[in-house]
Amino acid sequence: MKKALFPGSFDPITNGHVDIIERASEIFDEIVVGVANNTSKNGMFSLAEREALVKASVASQTNVSVVTINGLTAEYAQDHGIQTIIRGLRNAQDFMYEEPIAQMNTVIGDLDTMFLLAKPQNTMLASSMIKEVAQAGGDVTEFVPAPVAKAMQQKLMR
Repeated sequence: MKKALFPGSFDPITNGHVDIIERASEIFDEIVVGVANNTSKNGMFSLAEREALVKASVASQTNVSVVTINGLTAEYAQDHGIQTIIRGLRNAQDFMYEEPIAQMNTVIGDLDTMFLLAKPQNTMLASSMIKEVAQAGGDVTEFVPAPVAKAMQQKLMR
């Protein structure tokens, strides 16, 4: 069975992420979405909240599971018999960021990385930008799954 890992901080998960997951799920027998902490990013949601939001956003995908990852992505993949990492690319800058990480994952975990290009309507989606729009009172419903939009609204009303 071909299994792939789609890791990310998903703070929050966007429609672009969901599209990558859906497309990858057509290529692989099983997709594991790994929700991780990124210490270089300011989080809106806790790890547990992000895991729950990702689960709600991909609930219709029968071959997708959601886990939290603590530690190195490559080590998680090795420990769980996963040989391929999935990454989405919106632009050349994403590739410049992702390529050395993919090379490192190959060195430390003998992992392949498969890049899927974002669809044109998703190339401008970035979790950090969506958070800024929401914090400024903007409507983000067309950029994130419905459970995420609701959770963001509730979080910002506090």
